[in-house]
Amino acid sequence: MLLDEAVQVLAPRRAPVDVAGRDDALAVRVDGPLADVLRLRTAVAAYVSLHFDVPRPRSLTSGDHLARIVDAVYASLRVAGSSSFRFEAAGADSAVFARLADLVHEATGLQHDAADGQLVIRVRRGARTPDRTADRTAGRPTGRSASRATDVDPGWDVLVRVGPRPLSARTWRVVDYPGALNATIAAAMVRLGEVRDEDRVLNLMCGSGTLLVERLLAGPAASAVGVDVSPDALDAARANLAAARVRATLTTADVLTATPGDDGAWAAAGFDLVLVDPPWSGLHGDHASAVDVHAGVLRAARAAAAPGARCVVVTHEVKVMERCLRDASALWSVRETLRVFAKGHHPRVYVLDAA
Repeated sequence: MLLDEAVQVLAPRRAPVDVAGRDDALAVRVDGPLADVLRLRTAVAAYVSLHFDVPRPRSLTSGDHLARIVDAVYASLRVAGSSSFRFEAAGADSAVFARLADLVHEATGLQHDAADGQLVIRVRRGARTPDRTADRTAGRPTGRSASRATDVDPGWDVLVRVGPRPLSARTWRVVDYPGALNATIAAAMVRLGEVRDEDRVLNLMCGSGTLLVERLLAGPAASAVGVDVSPDALDAARANLAAARVRATLTTADVLTATPGDDGAWAAAGFDLVLVDPPWSGLHGDHASAVDVHAGVLRAARAAAAPGARCVVVTHEVKVMERCLRDASALWSVRETLRVFAKGHHPRVYVLDAA
């Protein structure tokens, strides 16, 4: 998902590559303006990545290494200004990082705020890689068997975040709402559901409008409707839609008991794309009612869908959803599933086609 978007938005001359030892990151050589990374919708954050072949963080305070870090800080500041910085690292409160903080402050003028600094500098161990044939420091064979791997010191990585906020922290979110969907996940759902100018879009259980906003920012739609039972949620959605400068019709209704014909705005059934974020247990719902909620919303989505419609649902009630999808096989077929990460949970996104 992110790989495809990075290629589309950044147009790098070299294809993005996986980051060794991690399954949640991509490395991309940005040939154009660094500010282009701010256009990524499915990335949680973007960093200028530096690698140092040093045995310990203390070496980062030396002249050449410090200069590279300061250059990366200035590169981030040119994209979006910050007034303070902080470290995210094991031992960030140590004397070594206190010295590094003083040096960064002297070079940039940024204030070091260990708790709430805007610009984040992450320091972590590099990825350990095997050296099977040669002594990298001497540049000649080690004399060991070529089939026997030896670990090379991984050094340290320094990552300077681009901008004072994560990319997932959208500027259009002017009203927070408990349980609101992560905007990065919403953007991924939109891409999975495909963006077509002629689509009539329906967002069931729309909450504060995250899915609606991300869909409408991704491209035009013939129409967009959000439905939720909570007037407070819809008030938040109105504010967020206005801040994003996009328009959608919002309707108060309980999608588990109402039908599209019960309300004028929702009566225009025949939606091409249905987006759903059911309530999370313990916040706006409970596990005991999860089966009824998921089964009900699948029925409601199908009742409002046009022939050939797509439906994209995100839920952390994975076992419940799987059961409900088996029971609803006459309504929807599963095209694709995607496991995502959100605030310590691992919800799953389901892309469905109308049966």
